[in-house]
Amino acid sequence: MNISKLNTKYIGAITNKIDQKTKPPGALGQLEAVATQLALIASNRQLGLAESIEITKPTALVFAGDHGISAEGVSIAPSDVTRQMVLNFIHGGAAINCFCRANNIALKVIDTGIIKPIDDDIKNQHSNFIEQRLGAGTNNFAKVPAMTTAQVEQGLIYGKNIAFAQIEQGCNLLILGEMGISNTSSAAAILAALTGASLDECVGSGTGINSEQLTIKKQLIKTALKRVNTKDAIHILEQVGGFEIVQMVGAILAATEAGIAVLIDGFIVSAAALLAKQINENVTDYLIFSHQSDESGHQLLLSQFNATPLLSLNLRLGEGTGAALALPLLVAATHFYNDMASFEQAGVTV
Repeated sequence: MNISKLNTKYIGAITNKIDQKTKPPGALGQLEAVATQLALIASNRQLGLAESIEITKPTALVFAGDHGISAEGVSIAPSDVTRQMVLNFIHGGAAINCFCRANNIALKVIDTGIIKPIDDDIKNQHSNFIEQRLGAGTNNFAKVPAMTTAQVEQGLIYGKNIAFAQIEQGCNLLILGEMGISNTSSAAAILAALTGASLDECVGSGTGINSEQLTIKKQLIKTALKRVNTKDAIHILEQVGGFEIVQMVGAILAATEAGIAVLIDGFIVSAAALLAKQINENVTDYLIFSHQSDESGHQLLLSQFNATPLLSLNLRLGEGTGAALALPLLVAATHFYNDMASFEQAGVTV
């Protein structure tokens, strides 16, 4: 992917513009960092200093897929719940639907490979539902590789294509979410494979499994990681990835190639971001981390980006909920950057 590192030639002018606002330097804290990042991304895209910045057609892509390792009892819920929640998304009844409606976010739900496809009579009635199936769930990676090389490659293409489609329609901020019973097992395995950190650091209780299930979960991931002998992102996806995760990797690569910001949700989406970074380190410049989830390992994952998330609400739902909740902060950052008076304009002398 041709992903350009952000040119920092505009950083001085952007910082000066923010510092001249009617406030003490740094008084708006992280909002100033967000405004700086958004202004830098906009300046690079338009090849000149962005005097104003805006978020247009923010779109949430929720990728859903099933995981073969679910058969090992590493979640409180069976795989059937993935499909049930996809239907809930389609019909507008989930938390992510509520938060998208509250914040004027367009929502697309993508079936990347749930076990049982959505019936034609349902999917044909809902334009917000998209099928990009790589199979009927991944293989049980505790026993065999999760997917084939061909599935990984197709998954990256699917993710890129859907991201590009939103960008072509005017979206300049992509919000990523996911659904997949047992996908914290996949994300934890990815984190351990890429960082070499211990399983105690990487593996958490997910949806709330008990200590016995957690021990089994760690052992299964340990067994799977014996097959992982490189930090190559494609290999890791083959061995322990998820269909929804590989498509999110593709979407991140596409969005950052197009030069737009990506608002990252919790543990699973952050694992996809770490894989994208492994493929092309320049993606980091375009990522905004919405929140630190309550899942064990997410703080370690965030540290791989030196990221300070915008929120810490003890969330552990997924779906893109944390990212949707963080969007108003990004919008506020654009408004103060664009509309807040400077000392000179306001006639304030300090």
